[in-house]
Amino acid sequence: MEKKIIWHKVLSNKKELPEGRVKTVTADHKGICLTHYKGKFSALDNRCPHQGGPLGEGSIENGLLRCPWHGWDFDPCSGKPPGSFDDGIDTFPVKEEGDSIYVGLEEEAPHKTTVSDIMVETMVNWGVTKVFGMVGHSNLGFADAMRRQEEKGNLNFYGIRHEGAAAFAASAYGKLTGKPAACFSIAGPGATNMYTGLWDAKVDRAPILALTGQVKTQVVGTGNFQEVDLVQGFNSVAEFNQRVQRDSRHAELMSLAIKHAILKRDVSHLTFPDEVQEQPAKPNSKAQTPEKRITSLEIAPPIEAVNDAVKLIKNSKRPVIIMGHGARAHKEAVVKFAESLNAAVVTTFKGKGLIADNHPLGGGVLGRSGTPIASWFMNESDLLIVFGASFSNHTGITPKKPIIQVDFDPLALSKFHKVDVAVFGEISRTIAILNTELNGEINTINQTEEIAERWKIWKTEKAKRLLETSDKGISSIAVFETMNKLTPDNAVMCVDVGNNAYSFGRYFEPANQDFLMSGYLGSIGFALPAAIGAWTAVGDSRPVVAVAGDGGLCQYLAEITTLVKYNMNAKLIVINNHELGKISKEQRAGEFDVWKTSLSNPNFADFAQSCGAWGKRVEDQNQLESVMKDMFNQSGPAVLEIMADVNLI
Repeated sequence: MEKKIIWHKVLSNKKELPEGRVKTVTADHKGICLTHYKGKFSALDNRCPHQGGPLGEGSIENGLLRCPWHGWDFDPCSGKPPGSFDDGIDTFPVKEEGDSIYVGLEEEAPHKTTVSDIMVETMVNWGVTKVFGMVGHSNLGFADAMRRQEEKGNLNFYGIRHEGAAAFAASAYGKLTGKPAACFSIAGPGATNMYTGLWDAKVDRAPILALTGQVKTQVVGTGNFQEVDLVQGFNSVAEFNQRVQRDSRHAELMSLAIKHAILKRDVSHLTFPDEVQEQPAKPNSKAQTPEKRITSLEIAPPIEAVNDAVKLIKNSKRPVIIMGHGARAHKEAVVKFAESLNAAVVTTFKGKGLIADNHPLGGGVLGRSGTPIASWFMNESDLLIVFGASFSNHTGITPKKPIIQVDFDPLALSKFHKVDVAVFGEISRTIAILNTELNGEINTINQTEEIAERWKIWKTEKAKRLLETSDKGISSIAVFETMNKLTPDNAVMCVDVGNNAYSFGRYFEPANQDFLMSGYLGSIGFALPAAIGAWTAVGDSRPVVAVAGDGGLCQYLAEITTLVKYNMNAKLIVINNHELGKISKEQRAGEFDVWKTSLSNPNFADFAQSCGAWGKRVEDQNQLESVMKDMFNQSGPAVLEIMADVNLI
């Protein structure tokens, strides 16, 4: 039975292809080299039979069509090579109707399920539905499988401008939701560009899935173009790290990758050789689901640890609770526990906002980016109860006080020094058990009046600092005091690295916002790509606000175009002082000369406008509130540039 020929219009006007010229056109999914030679239009397969060169980008020389990649010649009408060679090109029927040119192709066969289809469907079934990345020559088969899922409404793919931004966006998504998103790249440089963002996710315990293309298996190890041993290269960052093979159990491999990311709160990496991506799936292959594949994580602590913790709490008069990022999913339980103890609650910088500053027991952020309130209560305490914090130097939790540490990760317990009671357990489950065992036998004093008094002292100090002005720019405290007035209470806040972050931690007073930052890695440039990841998690249901310095923003400045492309309702506040101010400060502190920290910046507001976003610059502190209000009233992406004095932080 003859196959049906489908005619496809490939040229609306014959004048678009002059005599003696060639061009690439597409009919259905087929690439065609359309030629115009001696008054005749002809259609040839666009792939040269030798290296796959695009013949439509070649030229007709001396009556022959020349491949642009290696110069092999073919007849521009018949596709035959000169002489006795038999490596000719397939041709297709052509017809002219008026000024239009049509190419006839056999009806396209139905799509056959591929390995990539099975793996992408499995990925979606496990809840990985947000992917950030770039489509390129070594990941096209997998990308096509994602396209099919996106057309079904099961997945969202966000094309970014740099793979590093893709990894940061996926990291931020994981930090905010506790669920993995994926970052996606080609082989070689695309994959290596993701490395920093993957380390950010790893050290901050955010689940993330990295998907990389790879050159064909047959040329691995030969020094092929863009060949990098990605399994070896990702060994140090990925908890799960596998090359997908032709005979792999493909659905199981994807399930294991995502399971590791979720349970280990870590990086999983799969790399896909080019030829495997389009390989037909094995007969009866089916996508997997997470049903009955993940156990409950409500781990109860050992009874001995509970008894020791209860004894310390019963004997305490002035306990202070410290919440870290690891307590994010349990903040309501922790705050209720604090209320039962009348204990002050302070947070690490990564845990900022887990309790509102205006809560009667809220003591702000502890450590270098924090407030004197938090450190005062820690120093006056007789017991520290630490939930989900890691005791980093930046936070400065003192080892000189009795400590109860509760964490889901046994390796995090007593990591840097011995604590009095190390409690391995899921935080909410542990608190429920502590409440039962304490049974109201609590002898703590009510610290709320002291907390209010310490806040009064600190706000008086802030008011004095707000009076400090300069001809060189606006002070950071003025920026964050204005943000305290105008930032929506339910915003997701994405914070960069540098002086802007220190000032943010110290002066911004959280209400019910969530905060995302590059914690342990401390990677400059985090804020803008993090806003992309945050927006994909919350959409327009919550405002997304990013705060960056000029140094950080320039790392991924082009991603403003990503905000515009997807109409992401994200607000970016950039503090521009033309300097890597934190580094200058460190050079002075180390008694070095200040060297190579000055910056030459664009007008960021104008740049944002050129990308299609709202953008304004503020140089006068008296205009700050009105312009910031205008920014928050915008319905799409917006950039507010604030000219600041680097010394007023």
